[in-house]
Amino acid sequence: MLGRSFEKGFSPVTSIEQRLPAARADRVPLGIAFMLAATVMYSASTALSKWQVATYSFAEVLFIRTFASLIVVSLLILPRFGLAVFRTQRLRDHVGRSVTQTLAQSMILIALSLMPIAGAVAINFSAPLFATLFAALWLKEKVGRARGAALVVGFLGVVLVASPGADSFRTGALFAIANAVLYGSVTAAVRGMSSTESAQTLTMYQMLFMLVFFVLALPIFGFSWPADKDATAMFVGGVFNGFGQYWWTRSLSLAPPAAVGPFYYFSLVWAMALGFVFWGDIPTLPLLTGSTIVVGSGLFLLWRESGKKPLAAE
Repeated sequence: MLGRSFEKGFSPVTSIEQRLPAARADRVPLGIAFMLAATVMYSASTALSKWQVATYSFAEVLFIRTFASLIVVSLLILPRFGLAVFRTQRLRDHVGRSVTQTLAQSMILIALSLMPIAGAVAINFSAPLFATLFAALWLKEKVGRARGAALVVGFLGVVLVASPGADSFRTGALFAIANAVLYGSVTAAVRGMSSTESAQTLTMYQMLFMLVFFVLALPIFGFSWPADKDATAMFVGGVFNGFGQYWWTRSLSLAPPAAVGPFYYFSLVWAMALGFVFWGDIPTLPLLTGSTIVVGSGLFLLWRESGKKPLAAE
């Protein structure tokens, strides 16, 4: 799914039994493999959604996609952890997070209907920049000169990606930026949930509440019974998204974010390839330059968050 930044909130904790030893060695190669597999799943799901949103409402596409994703993550999580995965003292926080992610996914799908897939994905990669900004504003985290410079440079990259062009591209870029802002805010907000919530609990509540919200959105934005091939495409997109979500979480449980995080940016490579093959989109110089800047800024912030260079030294 687009818009997935590397949240500290997805580290395993104690709300359910993890069935893992207290100390375990990192398995970096396997973690990288899961991350690369997740990027393929996300990119394929995004391409299928872009294809379908040209005909059906974004609410309908996301409803079917989320329904399929919920089935996948339930089959992967519930047999192992059971209904204990739903034990939480922070139901309101789960609802708030899911509302934000519902809005974010709606924004990115609208963006995909208006602009090339690679541009939307590149702008989505600015989510870690907004997460750092919101963490400074809400959580009072220190930014420092180095990370402040990374934010400024990264935002300049977003401006390049959203450079003037056709009106539809500019409008689509605004929706893509809205998606990045929303995901950045939820990334900062969910950090506090990691003290009580596991990756499995976060995933299940996310999918469950999002499905409810998209059901409520259907009467507003419209539903038309899809043709068989379209319904299959939406459902398959949801299956891909579900596996992508689970494999992404699995990757971060196997290896440090600094080791596997950079491989998430392969999503942009797949997006450019899919855009060229299916829509004839040729990457422009501003897109390539802006994408490089945004990805570079995101990687720098990821490295900073890994703790390899303490903030206190600034």
